[in-house]
Amino acid sequence: MSDSPNVVLLRRAVDAFNRRDLDAALALHDPGVEFTPYERVVEGLGPYRGHDGVRAWFENSLEAFPDLTAELLDVRGQGNKTFARGRLYGTGAGSGAAFERALWLAHQWHDGRLLWWRAFESEAEALSAAGLSE
Repeated sequence: MSDSPNVVLLRRAVDAFNRRDLDAALALHDPGVEFTPYERVVEGLGPYRGHDGVRAWFENSLEAFPDLTAELLDVRGQGNKTFARGRLYGTGAGSGAAFERALWLAHQWHDGRLLWWRAFESEAEALSAAGLSE
């Protein structure tokens, strides 16, 4: 079975992040994107918004963890939504300490661009947000 178009686009977005290609990442985000990465969820902060938010998140993440890498282990799509399970890992810039955690994401797409995405604290929450079941 082949991947849905949005699953392919999600893989491209993660690849752009891992290659540090901000322009390619921005091209896959709607100018009005709203997204909440895991650290914002944990800290109780609101989402980032727009391409300026993507830039800020990109820069802040890589400043803290210059080798930060996302690995997708399971990606599924249905309609305009996708789900991803993976892991995020890197090394702290200041401490040199290794970091790794599970990654659960849900996304909404519009015209080939990310319109909304959010990290979740559990796989079940991300699957539910993506309109999928376990």
